[in-house]
Amino acid sequence: MPTLGGEVIAVAIFQRRIVPLCALVIDNVRLYFNHMIISITKGSDRDWIKIEREDGSVVETTFPKKGIIPHDAVHFHVERELAMRAGFWGHVAGGTHPEDIQHIVKQAGHASSVRAATPDAHIVELLQAERLVECFEADMWSEPSDYQTLRNVFSAACQSSHIDPPELSDDQIDTIRSSISAFAKQWIAAEIGETFQLHWS
Repeated sequence: MPTLGGEVIAVAIFQRRIVPLCALVIDNVRLYFNHMIISITKGSDRDWIKIEREDGSVVETTFPKKGIIPHDAVHFHVERELAMRAGFWGHVAGGTHPEDIQHIVKQAGHASSVRAATPDAHIVELLQAERLVECFEADMWSEPSDYQTLRNVFSAACQSSHIDPPELSDDQIDTIRSSISAFAKQWIAAEIGETFQLHWS
């Protein structure tokens, strides 16, 4: 795995070429979590994903096009920066199949489900991550909003899901925006069939 100054580098694989995407800093906390390789292949009407966990288990699935870049890639950049270990990718790293996530949140009282209510504690971070991902996706589709407006929209979205929003600093917003933007530039320029590899720890 490529490294740079003690940092692990997430890479995109372009037909025998390895292109650096962004640094994934492993600090003293994150080392306690299992490593997982997320490979996202660009398709025409849908994208393909392969997940390789540290325990050797492999999961493959597809997801339809949604937005400028894959929705689950936005989850990666958001959850990594905020160290969300019980978000979408944290659940997948822990053994949950990506296609089972929606069922889990509905069963645990997600506000958009029939059982609209305060959600169970184990899905709160899942919902926080989803609401924040939606905010950053909207951010990509139009002119980026100022920091406080983004936080206000995020807070309102969390309230609609009966959860409290986590703290979100200006620096964290800048880092997430920069990370998503760097990924988006390479994703948009990539040919159909090219695979991007992200490292989750």
